[in-house]
Amino acid sequence: MKNASQPLLEEYQLGDLTLKNRVVMASLTRGRATNPDLLPTMLMSEYYAQRASTGLILSEGTWVNMQSIGFINVPGIYTQEQVEGWKIVTNAVHESGGLIFSQLGHIGAGAHPDLQNGELPVGPSAINIQSKSFTPEGFKDTVTPREMTVTEIHRTIQDYRQAAQNAKDAGFDGIEIHAIAGMLIPQFLSKATNHRTDEYGASIENRTRIVFEILDAVTEVWDSHRVAIKFSPVMLSNVGIVKPDEETIVLFKYILNKLENYNLAFVHIVGPSEDLSGTDVEELQKDYFTHFRNNYRGRILANLGFSKESANVILKKGDADLVSFGELFIANPDLVERFKYNLPLSESDPNTYYSGEDNGYITYPKSGYAES
Repeated sequence: MKNASQPLLEEYQLGDLTLKNRVVMASLTRGRATNPDLLPTMLMSEYYAQRASTGLILSEGTWVNMQSIGFINVPGIYTQEQVEGWKIVTNAVHESGGLIFSQLGHIGAGAHPDLQNGELPVGPSAINIQSKSFTPEGFKDTVTPREMTVTEIHRTIQDYRQAAQNAKDAGFDGIEIHAIAGMLIPQFLSKATNHRTDEYGASIENRTRIVFEILDAVTEVWDSHRVAIKFSPVMLSNVGIVKPDEETIVLFKYILNKLENYNLAFVHIVGPSEDLSGTDVEELQKDYFTHFRNNYRGRILANLGFSKESANVILKKGDADLVSFGELFIANPDLVERFKYNLPLSESDPNTYYSGEDNGYITYPKSGYAES
């Protein structure tokens, strides 16, 4: 149904899925899998079900294998027990009338030995990404990882495929590959962290190879229109040395050109949260999403701390097909209704973001108006 004033609230056809609106809940790490086996919990099922009025939910980033773990209390999707836990979550979302994709991630060199049974984390090269890892003892500096062998890279790609199968078995409606700065995939893309000289290093074609091999693997399990991928091409802060450089614009043009062949659900693009002036990607400062629209004919899901108003603007302009919201969903489980009825938004408490408790997770009330 068309809504000239608020396209954000329009029904949208995403492949063979009908979204109730063009609001997408972005992945949010919330640290509630407080158990040794990193199983999804009943608490998590309630949290996601509360937010099921959005067009599509993207789950929190979810580990594809034990080697991918880089943040405490984040669930996995690599064991059968985890799959059974996720079934409870997806059932709750579906019973509440929602749709949910699983976001599959591997943190690579962003992990820490404290999260890897004392073993070194792995990365494309033995280079410290100079970031932070959230361990049971709090944030710690990352260490120099062990360089992955080609065999390990191939095994990791198959772990993505198995995680994709596990997501399907768990009842998810699709998957999103987590490839924003700080994760393993951008570590392969970056010249700062990828010094390989084999088929996974040096040239843009080689550094991006892992992206397409992962997509090829997961689309053996899912139809491509149920698969998405998320990038943050210009992230500058809190990502260590994995930052945009003089090849970033060319590299993403290459990626987007190849993605044209995949018929994905969408490409999720995170916009700049800082001034790009004086950086190698300064030319993207103005009309950022227009640049990506001009280089990709498929669906674009835009993320940039949007408000209701700015989201409607970008949809009307045509630079995005869908818009994702992250932090706003923490304190506003009925965000769509608040947008629809122009209701005030609640403020979230950052002290509870990763606390592991009910408070600040499932305790934010819906507006009385939306429930009436």
